Amino acid sequence: MIKLTSKIQIKKDRLILTLFAVPFVIFVFAFSYVPLFGWILAFIKYKPGLQIWNCDFKGLYYFKMILSDWHKMSSVLKNTLAMSLLGLLCSPLPAIFAIFLSELKSVRFKKLVQTITTIPNFVSWVIIYALSYALFSSEGVINHILMNLGLIEKATNVLGNSKAVWYFQTALGIWKSIGWNAIIYFAAIAGIDSELYDAASVDGAGRLKRILHITVPGISSTFFVLLLLQISNLLALGIDQYLAFYNSMVADKITVLDLYVYRLGLVTQDYSYATAVGIFKSVISIILLFSANGLSKKLRGESLV
Repeated sequence: MIKLTSKIQIKKDRLILTLFAVPFVIFVFAFSYVPLFGWILAFIKYKPGLQIWNCDFKGLYYFKMILSDWHKMSSVLKNTLAMSLLGLLCSPLPAIFAIFLSELKSVRFKKLVQTITTIPNFVSWVIIYALSYALFSSEGVINHILMNLGLIEKATNVLGNSKAVWYFQTALGIWKSIGWNAIIYFAAIAGIDSELYDAASVDGAGRLKRILHITVPGISSTFFVLLLLQISNLLALGIDQYLAFYNSMVADKITVLDLYVYRLGLVTQDYSYATAVGIFKSVISIILLFSANGLSKKLRGESLV
């Protein structure tokens, strides 16, 4: 009788959990899978106002255009990969920040720092551009201070410096996201058994050794999962940041793949070619994900999928 009751309860719990999951499954299907039907535009010569079945079928024509226009595409991919790899090199920074902040004894100061570093994540890139212009343009505050101190003779417009754009945009991205990205590491550190730290202290381990031998191994699995996801998104940098900072002086260096697709589709209205480039990006991202996943499984014995 007890076993029968427990089985009925388990079935009820499963049904409740399934019903809770249904809205999220519908949401993912509606916004992640239904738009995939739009990929048909890459195989036809789409003209706004015409029904899809009335458009000329082009087959792989627009995918061949990617190769024929490879000079422009290679420049865009170079910008995308350069800034993605710079971000990848800086991926340990949120973990390091979380470790150092968790070592602070003052809870109030710790919360203050965490709050201050998380706020930029919720600030739009348009506002960040306005702040950057006020600080780093040729008429900005930084140039005025440096010139008044006699450290420089001529103002430098960082926002228009094509040689510095990759590093400047990477630095802005880190500043904006480091506090937010560190939250998951705070959770991972909080999940480490405190008795391990107590035992290490009793054995004479100092703070640095406790970090290296307890904290770092404790958050390593979280770091590698996030690293795999970041590798799979090497070509997906978004457009908000680069659209806000786009200008003629840095156009050749700041045009990433997502911004290129945006300009193809909504500026030049070449919807079919833009869709083909978007499919190209998605395929490469999937290949990167499974390649990084396979490498992780081979080297670490753990994988994401």
